[in-house]
Amino acid sequence: MKLIYKAGDIIEAHIISGLLNAEGIEAHVSGHYLQGGIGEFAPSGFSNIHVADEDIQQARLVIEEYEKKQNKPVENSSHTKPDLATRVIIISLTILFFIFVYFLSE
Repeated sequence: MKLIYKAGDIIEAHIISGLLNAEGIEAHVSGHYLQGGIGEFAPSGFSNIHVADEDIQQARLVIEEYEKKQNKPVENSSHTKPDLATRVIIISLTILFFIFVYFLSE
């Protein structure tokens, strides 16, 4: 079997594997246990899809079609996802706010 695609995460790998299986191409997803070793956050770059040598051309066509249908965000977009530290601060402040409101209501 040959490596045909490196998915962003394990979910995307299984989506593509499902698309390949629907086309009659047997696909193997690797990287399950490598991701679990990282911790709770979803790492990327460990999820790979392998297909048999004779299925490479057909698999590439299916994957190209999948990639065409994906809406990839523009990197210079004005709306970006906050980094981890910012998200932790926002969640912490939200929790503190609700604790404060709870004790004021007593």
